[in-house]
Formats: sequence, structure tokens, C-alpha cells
Amino acid sequence: FTPNYGRILTYRSAAGLGIRLDAGMGDTGAVITPFYDSLLVKITAFGPSFDVALQRMNRALREFRIRGVKTNIAFLENVLDHSSFSEGKAHTTFVDETPELVRYRPRSDRATRILRYVGSMVVNGHPTVRGKPKPAIGALSKEPIIPAVPPGSPPDGTKQILERQGPAGIVKWLRSDRRVRLTDTTWRDAHQSLLATRLRTYDLCRVAHATAHLAPDLFSMEMWGGATFDVAYRFLHEDPWRRLDELRAKAPNVLFQMLVRGANAVGYTNYPDDVVRGFIEEAATAGIDVFRIFDALNDVSNMQVAIEAAQKTGRIVETAICYTGDVSDPKRTKYDLKYYVNLAKDIVNRGTHLLAIKDMAGLLKPRAATMLVKAIRDEVDVPLHLHMHDTSGNAITSYIAAIAAGVDVVDGAVGSMAGMTSQPSLESLLFALEGDPRDPRLDPAVFERLSVYWDTVREWYAPFESGLKAPAADVYQHEIPGGQYSNLRAQAEGLGLGAQSWEAVKRAYAEVNQLFGDIPKVTPSSKVVGDMAIWMVKQGLDGKAVLERAAELTFPGSVIDYMRGGLGTPPGGFPEPLRTHVLKGVAPIVGRPGETLPPFDWTGAQHEMEALAGGTVQRRDVVSYALYPKVLREYMEHRALHGDTSVLPTPAFFYGLRVGEEAWIDIEPGKTLIVKLLSVGDVEADGARQVTFELNGQPRSIRVFDESAKATGPKRRKATAGRKGEVGAPMPGRVIDLVTKVGEKVVAGQKLLVTEAMKLETVVKAPIGGLVREIVSGAGESVEAGDLLVLIEEAPAPA
Repeated sequence: FTPNYGRILTYRSAAGLGIRLDAGMGDTGAVITPFYDSLLVKITAFGPSFDVALQRMNRALREFRIRGVKTNIAFLENVLDHSSFSEGKAHTTFVDETPELVRYRPRSDRATRILRYVGSMVVNGHPTVRGKPKPAIGALSKEPIIPAVPPGSPPDGTKQILERQGPAGIVKWLRSDRRVRLTDTTWRDAHQSLLATRLRTYDLCRVAHATAHLAPDLFSMEMWGGATFDVAYRFLHEDPWRRLDELRAKAPNVLFQMLVRGANAVGYTNYPDDVVRGFIEEAATAGIDVFRIFDALNDVSNMQVAIEAAQKTGRIVETAICYTGDVSDPKRTKYDLKYYVNLAKDIVNRGTHLLAIKDMAGLLKPRAATMLVKAIRDEVDVPLHLHMHDTSGNAITSYIAAIAAGVDVVDGAVGSMAGMTSQPSLESLLFALEGDPRDPRLDPAVFERLSVYWDTVREWYAPFESGLKAPAADVYQHEIPGGQYSNLRAQAEGLGLGAQSWEAVKRAYAEVNQLFGDIPKVTPSSKVVGDMAIWMVKQGLDGKAVLERAAELTFPGSVIDYMRGGLGTPPGGFPEPLRTHVLKGVAPIVGRPGETLPPFDWTGAQHEMEALAGGTVQRRDVVSYALYPKVLREYMEHRALHGDTSVLPTPAFFYGLRVGEEAWIDIEPGKTLIVKLLSVGDVEADGARQVTFELNGQPRSIRVFDESAKATGPKRRKATAGRKGEVGAPMPGRVIDLVTKVGEKVVAGQKLLVTEAMKLETVVKAPIGGLVREIVSGAGESVEAGDLLVLIEEAPAPA
């Protein structure tokens, strides 16, 4: 057994026919000391036969809920389940000869892990909202209105056309009449642009069924890809694949559209070709119907692998041209009509079902929209899909011009999630097109009903707002993409640049664009420009100073990778001599980056993921690991510590609860945790607070370290899982014998110290050979399970 001591946080006993309980130490709040083996309760089960008695004992053990101390329940369950015992063949040495009895099934203990997370949010708040104004209490307690719709399956839509007729059927449908069709971006680019991509699956799923019923005539819903993929893991602690699964189940009738960054997939660097193919194959299997594929530098060769992979899935390929410059300005000759027409021809010749014009910043002016759409329409024969942001306030005017010139599909968002750095309002566009020959003939009231839901939900995400309160025509100068605007501002503030520095960052952004030779700016090239702009502001440099001092400056890593050719070659090539000064002898990449990258080690990644997960993993998880290994490890660490926090209501997820406030948490269908915050204790000597909840009517306490408090006593460091040199305490107890010292060379398996708990002594040995760098816990000190005891620096391998 693993002896344990401490305070019992929760104690719920069994009851029912055929069992008797004899009281011991078991009760909520009881303190179990480390000085003797404590009997919590004695269970006697009886029945008319041994099998019945066995069943009753099993039931009784499974009904117990004891939290705060470990028990021998798992051991007893293993004994009862073992065939030798159940068949009456157990003998006096049965336990000693049956090692599987102490191999325990892991306990999920979801309630404790959820409470640990909520307690941390109560005391510390979510890392991404600290120091920012919280929503008003009234906003957090307001329940959004989900539109009422009929039960059952929603009406058929474009998804069914694709299933029956394939991509050709979708193209035929687009050309079946003169109506312009609409894509709703609320579920992806709208919140990426307005709320720094922080929208949670919880809020999407609550309105998904209603959206499917109300808007079956949409061309598509853009709901995945772009920044949403890594942000889901990194900041929201949820699985983007699960988001796709859940939304697909609730909205089975409209095409699901995603944004793919060509050779960058949904990442920020070029990946090996097999990773790009693997990602697109998994995305199609999981439910993506439309792949909007682009390259940040409009390099068609960088999109080729993704285009071919999407074609093989049988889904819709929509290849995009990234728009920058101004085709209506004769002075801006780098990106003229000829440039875009030639690019369109190249893309169509390689094979695509639709051609997208992706205006990331909303730079396409109305007259330019007429010129561009007409020029491309005259040269290529595929449906055109226009995507714009409304930062300047001119996007609807540009849309009407483009629709008159022949564009087939345009992007918009529901009103409360539209405008500014997002896409134009669908309702406003529908009213503007009423009676027009190309009227989509959709009811604006449908989107207004959905807008009411999002109006309330958006208030919960107030700390992530872009800060733009009115149209900003200065976008024509700085050209910051709408999808980057709120993220870049948050990044700047997180690095210590206050709100007053935001204007300086925007000016620097425009300067960097010119330093780099005027390039298309969309993830990941926009991130490079943004990184450089923030770096310049923090360094107190302008464009002139950068050019003059380039040889001596140390540039951000993303800038070095860009100048090396890690994202491909920009239109017109790299700026010299700036590129040479940035690289400082680093060899540039020649040709397409993906061609020179070695194939990904899928087998090795599978093994590592299984080790992290403690079992088998799906192919999609390995694909995610190929894209973001560090982010995936951190996500899995969060799941191990806190469980599945995606089930939390959004106010509780970001802000915790107020004293007296209650939250209903559905951890699975039919199983709800009713959690109420009772009190938050004062800061204790080690910097922790006691947070007390009521969980389904029972009190439960969690100790949470207050990260803003200055501890008056020592705060225990924890051993990091996976770092072999960090030796942790195997169980709670006390160090009774220390047999090593700092500076000693030890070999793997050498005795370091001995701990004791409830008369059980445990010898702690060195897991690796090396040098003892630090002894964290000395003789006589009490430790908790996982506390760091000794730090060993691994000996280098022999040459």
C-alpha cells in the first residue's frame, strides 16, 4: 500500500442491503496522522451465497468517495475481481504471489481536478486575463438566449449536395442562378479578429444546433483552422479535433470550411510535406469540407502539396490569392492587375474548384474591387469567393462593387460579431442587397436572432477585445491584417508595451513592411512583421536606424528564419543588404523549404505521445504533435493536472466563481457537478489559500497558491515529470536519512535518502548517473508526493 495522511476533504460512504459499516476514522474533515495505520471504516458484506456477498462488497467499495487521502479501496477491488478469490481458491500467500493486485486502474477523480482548476481561477485568474478589466458582474451572470428551433435534424444544405454530387455539384449549385452566396465566419475568423481567437468550444456548441436549423442556405461556415488550432491547445486547454467532432454532430447540413496556410498547415513555419499531407487527410476525415489554401507570400509552389492532398480527399479545394497593395492606385505598381491575373491563372492551371481573394486587412477599395474581380473573371472560369475585413468601414461598399462585377461568394459574420477587424455584418449586407438582381434572398432576421446570442457571449471575452471602437482608415497605411490586430495588441501589452505604445507599434509595422520590400502580410509572414515591429519599439529603433545598425543588431528569431527563406521567397525577392546583415553568415534556403526538410518521424512521435498519454493515442493527436510538440506536451500536462476543463462554463473558466456563486458543470451526459464557492481563506505561511467549495451538497476544500502573495514560508518545488535528473518524493512523509551531498558523483541506482510514512520506509535511489547539484529537502523535513528532493546533473555520454 501507499500510506497516506492529511485531512479528509470528502467522505461519502456506501449504503444498502447486505452490508454493514463499522465506524473508524472516516468523516469529512477528519485528520489522519502519519503515526499509525488508520482504519477509516470496516465493511462487512453478506448474502445467501458467496457470489451475492461478493457483488454487494464490490458495490459498496465503488460507492465510497474519499478524497484528501489515499485508501486501499483500489487494492480491495483488485482482490475481489481476481479469479482466484472469486472462485474461492485464494490461500494464505495469495497476496504475496499476486503482483497484479497492486497494479491499480487510474482514477479520473474529475471533480477534484475541476475544483483545483476553478480554485486557481478564483485566486489567480486565467493567465491571459490577469491585469485586464473583467466583465461586469451582471454580464458574467447573464444567460445568453439560444434561439428556439424545432427538435430533430436540420434541413438539408450544401453538405448534402457535396455528399451526393461531389465538388462538381457544389460548383453547379453556385452557378444555378444569379444569387451571391454567403459564408458565415462567426465561428472562426470573426472571433480571431475581435477576441484574439479565444472563443471556446463550449459557447460554439450551445448555439450550433440552432445555427444549423436557421441558416441551412449558407454556402459554408468557416469554423476551423488559422490560429484557432494552436490557441485551442495553448490557451483554452481544449482539443481542436474534438471541437470539429462536436460541431459536425450538431450542424450536419452546411459545408464546414477551414483555413490552411499551405506548407505551414496551421502552424507558423514550413513543415515536411508528409506532415502537411497527414494533417489535411485527418481534417477531411474529421469533417472539413472546404479547404481554403493560401501561402503568406503568394508562392503557388508552396501551396502545391496542400492543394494535391486536398484534391485527393474528394473535398472542395479553394485556393486563395492574398491581396495587398492597391490595384486602383497607379503609383503602387508592384501588385497591379497583371500580377493578380497571372497568379490566378497559375492557380487555376494547377487545379482548384474555387478561387478566393483573401483581403486580410480590408485594403480592397470599392473601385479596386470592381477592377480586380472583373479582370480575374475575364481570364479564369472558376467561381470566385471574396474575403474581407472591415477595419476601414468600407468593406460592404467593396462587397457590393465586387458582387456587381461577378463574385460568387462573400464572407460575413452575424452582427454582434461583425465589423471593425472582423468581417462585415451579414444582416447589413442582406438589407443592402434587397431587390438587387443578385440578392441572396436570405432572411436577415435569422442572423439577428443568432446575433442576440453572441451579443451576450461576447461580453464574457471583454479582456480580449482589440480595442478598436470605430472604423479606422489608418489600416490603409499600416496594413495590419484583421486577424492579427487583436492578437498583436495583446502580444505588445504582454511584453510590457502599454496602450500608449500601440500607435508606435502600428507605425513600426508600416516601416517594417517597407524594410522587407512591401510583402503580403498574413500568418505567418504577418507574425514576422509584427515581431519585428514590437522589437523595434522596445529597442527604441526606427526603420532608418535599423538599416544603419543592421550589421551589429541581433534580430528576432522569426525575422532570421524569414530572411533565411524559411517561409519561401517573397514577391520581388529579399531586400539587400538587410538580408545579409540579418543572416550574419547563416546559409539561406534554396528552393521550396518543404523539399529540403526530412520526413517526419511518425513512429517516434507515436511512442512519445503514448508515453505522455499513458496509453494509445489517435492518429490525429500524433498529427497535432508533429505541428506543435511543445504545445501538445503542455496541453497534456494541463489535462493530467486539471482534467477536461472544456466542460466549464466560460465565466468560470476564465474568472472562477464569486463567493456564494454556483455553477452547473456537465462532465458527461447525465452527470452534473453542482459547484458553489463558500469561502476563500487568508494567505498562509507558504503563500497558499484554502478555497472551500460545496460540491453536490458536500463541502470540499482545495489549497491554492496565490501567485500575487509573497510567501512568508518556503514554497515546495515540484519534480518535473519526464526530467530524469529531478528526483521527487514517491509519497507524503518525512526525510529520515540523507546519505548524499552536493557535489557527489552518483551512479544510477545509488541510494540518496530514505523517507518514512506511517512506519513505512522508502529508499529513494538515483534514477540516472551524474553530479548532485542540489539537495532540496534535508533530513527531518516533511514532504508531499512529488516534492523535489534532489537535483542531479546527468553525466555526459562517453566520447
